[in-house]
Amino acid sequence: MAQADIPGLSIALIRDAEVIWSHGFGVKNSETREAVDDNTVFEAASLSKPVFAYAVLKLVDKGQLDLDTPLTKYLPVKDAKYEVGDDPRLEQITARRVLSHTTGFPNWRPRGDKTLKIYFTPGDRFSYSGEGFVYLAKIVEHITGETLDTYMRKAVFDPLGMKSSSYLWRADYDSRKAFAHNSMGALTGRGKPERANAAASLQTTASDYVRFVSAILKGTGLKPKTIRLMLTPQISVREGGANSITRPASPQSSAISWGLGWGLEKSDQGTAFWHWGDNGDAMAYVMASDKNRTGMVMFANSGSGLSIIRELVEDTLGGQHPAIAWINYERYNSPARLMFKEILKSDAETVLSDYLKRRDAGGKDVTLTESQMNRLGYQLLGLKRVKDAIVVFRQNTVDFPQAFNTWDSLAEGLMISGDKESAIKYYQKSLELNPENTNAVQKLKELGL
Repeated sequence: MAQADIPGLSIALIRDAEVIWSHGFGVKNSETREAVDDNTVFEAASLSKPVFAYAVLKLVDKGQLDLDTPLTKYLPVKDAKYEVGDDPRLEQITARRVLSHTTGFPNWRPRGDKTLKIYFTPGDRFSYSGEGFVYLAKIVEHITGETLDTYMRKAVFDPLGMKSSSYLWRADYDSRKAFAHNSMGALTGRGKPERANAAASLQTTASDYVRFVSAILKGTGLKPKTIRLMLTPQISVREGGANSITRPASPQSSAISWGLGWGLEKSDQGTAFWHWGDNGDAMAYVMASDKNRTGMVMFANSGSGLSIIRELVEDTLGGQHPAIAWINYERYNSPARLMFKEILKSDAETVLSDYLKRRDAGGKDVTLTESQMNRLGYQLLGLKRVKDAIVVFRQNTVDFPQAFNTWDSLAEGLMISGDKESAIKYYQKSLELNPENTNAVQKLKELGL
């Protein structure tokens, strides 16, 4: 935790489908130094999704929802109070396709874009989407006649004894919730969700969430065939990485599939279900083996919280896990992470000059990939080191001139710096390389074109 700049962490373990241990480490707030304990509340981020999926499947067991009936049959688009446009392919979006991330929706619509677009035929392939879960939540509220948070409490939290969990802010969280910190461990604030979001707003503790994982392993609350279906591959993940429609396949992709709400991985240890959470400066991870009936849950209050997940999973569950390689978070001791720290002590131009000398001298072990350099640039942007971010983004265009995203990122840095003319030039360059780059289209509109 010290090497990764993680102020606070909470972890819980399962053996033989039973919760056997939970513990808090570090502090809730790097300034007040109040210790993390078993009652500390964290942001579950995308770990919200499997809990919601479980609640949806309860409606399936009751016959109130069919996984393969178009959602428009339950609630017409015009009544959904969720702007999804009028694409005729909406008639192909079902609960199964939402829970398996095959709707064709983006993860989140571009800022300023009111209408949610469908980017490919629903069911055709995997593309991670929080928007789909928010849309399905509208259907669940319509079917149950209850708000999302009320239904989740009745269907999941109360039956499983998850007394500290909510999709909305609660008064008792004022004294219990951990504060968020950036990837260098500096305090950045604390979110207080006022609207329930099925994809991302769950507030919970490790000791609460591990009860949910134990229930999945035991089959509690759902019919046996429904639990099996939840953990049965619905779609193979052909793309590399967690949030992309267009990235090429990675070596880990063949081992990753998606069930209903859960990621699934195949390895030498068998099949495991898992999910990661990323709310920027709050991170989470869960993994469990249905066969071995073991599991672990981790929450961290730092933007670098997942940089040590490989070590945590190896210590708690053992074995090699392609899911961790697939989500591809920067490790706490990677060359990119070390470069980031050096830049913060100095400046990007100086550090990159030294990096290029070592790289050109044959230092392959220190060579950064396109995605690593891009992520480094955005970390610097997040810390308002705009000049340094632009230096990093510009180097990435030199190293990877045919990659549209390098030009897109450079344009963003220049736009933030106020250099509108150059930003337009490089967004146009990005579009030339990839005409389907919707972000560049949106940004050019914002820039007046």
